[in-house]
Amino acid sequence: VVAGRPLVSTPAPVVPLKFSLPHVAVCFGAGGQLVLVCPHCPAEGQLAHVELHSLEVILHDTKELKELQAFPGPLAREDLHKVDVMTFCQQKIATSCDLSTQKGRDSSLLWKLLVLLCRQNGSMVGSDTAELLMQDCRHREKYKRQNPAVNLIGLTDDEWMSRQPGTLDLITGEVPPVVETQAQIVEKFTKLLYYGRKKDALVWAMRNQLWGHALFLSSKMDPRTYSWVLTGFTSTLATNDPLQTLFQLMSGRIPQAALCCGDATWGDWRPHLAVMLSNKVGDMELNHRAIVTMGDTLAGRGAVEAAHFCYLMADIPFGYFGAKADRMALLGSNHRQAFAQFARTEVIQRMEIFEYCQQLQQPKSFLLPFQVYKLLYASRLADYGLPAQALQYCEQIATALLGQDPASHPVLAQQVMKLAERLKLSDPLLLEMPEQDQMLEPDWLVQLRACCREFSFSPCQVEDDLPPQVAPAQPGLSWAAASMAGKE
Repeated sequence: VVAGRPLVSTPAPVVPLKFSLPHVAVCFGAGGQLVLVCPHCPAEGQLAHVELHSLEVILHDTKELKELQAFPGPLAREDLHKVDVMTFCQQKIATSCDLSTQKGRDSSLLWKLLVLLCRQNGSMVGSDTAELLMQDCRHREKYKRQNPAVNLIGLTDDEWMSRQPGTLDLITGEVPPVVETQAQIVEKFTKLLYYGRKKDALVWAMRNQLWGHALFLSSKMDPRTYSWVLTGFTSTLATNDPLQTLFQLMSGRIPQAALCCGDATWGDWRPHLAVMLSNKVGDMELNHRAIVTMGDTLAGRGAVEAAHFCYLMADIPFGYFGAKADRMALLGSNHRQAFAQFARTEVIQRMEIFEYCQQLQQPKSFLLPFQVYKLLYASRLADYGLPAQALQYCEQIATALLGQDPASHPVLAQQVMKLAERLKLSDPLLLEMPEQDQMLEPDWLVQLRACCREFSFSPCQVEDDLPPQVAPAQPGLSWAAASMAGKE
């Protein structure tokens, strides 16, 4: 009893405590911080001990952060010079392309193409690309020529032997001399024409590599004879000779190189594509089909970078992840593999450079399917403590959507708005404002929010629409961006 009153004991809690000891509470802040609430029991009125750590400082030694910091994005900035983009591409060639392997050479070729596009403000012609292809050839192959096949010139071996020097000529009654010099070969060709033996003159010219004489003479005869001589000429070329590819294309056929390239026994594919790009025939549809066929052949053999190079030359549009009918989704990456491997940071950066090169030629142009991967890239920047850059990417995506119809891409618009609302306080311009004005938002975010309010959808409906083959790439918002890659 104290002061005449009984002592009242504190009742024991009915529900046991979740944690028996004070512990550290951890969460990630939207501004690129790691927030720690230390195990401290402050008295009433005292402040808890909270620590803020920069994720950029914590992760400064990681390969992923260095890869993000090295890229000069976002590329649609007014203070960006295209020399910085070209320098980045050249550094990628020097550091990440193993030129001793075919895959490394193909990857290097894509980076060199981006350098060329950037230097020429997004425009190029076939001869520019052909020069780039031939520069990348490590060694020029020697294509072995052969004698024309006997059956192609209409004579059997016995008939030809009967017409060799030293045998009696039944027409002139003379024994032809042994022919050794070029002048004697031409003289024999002329003498056969004296007697009107055009076919024999053609056979003689073909046998002795006088293709100019044979082709001119046959062109003044009937079309069948001209085709016969032309076939005899092409039979002397090696199968993998680029001249063979050109002549087949000029003859109105898909070149054999387009169906056989990528094979180790066939040789390098670059000279064949170079000769097709530099010598467009009249049938443009045939040129297009030949280049696309070559790309399909290379893709079937696993040479994705080489295939995408061909597709770019044929102006094939970019498609979507998981869509088997589409030929490419991200430049240089196979969209039929796992999403985490497909949407690598380097691939997204390379794709953004390609989009930037197109904007150098047409400032208002952008690749709508690629905006999903920009959002994924922005979420990675935020995850690694670079919120200001991530917000700039959100602004670019929002600007592109507002220029179109955001209602046609509701999932993308909603996710961009959510990430931007989390990161808006990272805007350097907002931090410089007086405290009473810091509640203001950029105009693009206000407009995007207004558009998102016009259409509504339930989360369950969105998840039902997501393709099942898309796997989460990263937790949090990165999962949403990865999911939309197949949707948008």
